[in-house]
Amino acid sequence: MLNIVLHEPEMPANTGNIGRTCVATGTRLHLIEPLGFKINEKQLKRAGLDYWDKLDVTVYDNFQDFLEKNPDARTNMYMATTKAHHAYTEVSYEKDCYIMFGKESAGIPEEILVDYEDTCVRIPMLEDIRSLNLSNSVAIVLYEALRQQNFEQMQLYGQLHRLHWKE
Repeated sequence: MLNIVLHEPEMPANTGNIGRTCVATGTRLHLIEPLGFKINEKQLKRAGLDYWDKLDVTVYDNFQDFLEKNPDARTNMYMATTKAHHAYTEVSYEKDCYIMFGKESAGIPEEILVDYEDTCVRIPMLEDIRSLNLSNSVAIVLYEALRQQNFEQMQLYGQLHRLHWKE
């Protein structure tokens, strides 16, 4: 199972959207404090709709607490950052890897990034743009990891509700 890690997220709506994406993809969500909101905040629940109770989510006191409780993350983690040398499409994501994203205002602290230089990934964008929205960034990278795993155990084809597709 893939793991999304949010380091000190600040905006409840982004985290709610990310939680909903995690539920839809069978992905675990890890939240590293301090959070810029309370877990029971209305905006968080609204963005996550009625999926929040289905979310596999764990909250940690700090990055060290996260590493202690997830020792395999030390060697199986990708850091999404605008400072990376590699595009997010240039790596092979393991089925149980961790993909970490930083807070909206500052990203992942450089003190953490320096230990993960080889597994830092970036989403290409125009030079004048500082960053993308956090929930959009998570969706982009997560779906690349899922694509590489052939969307295992995911529904690939949809059905119309009232009509039928032409054959």
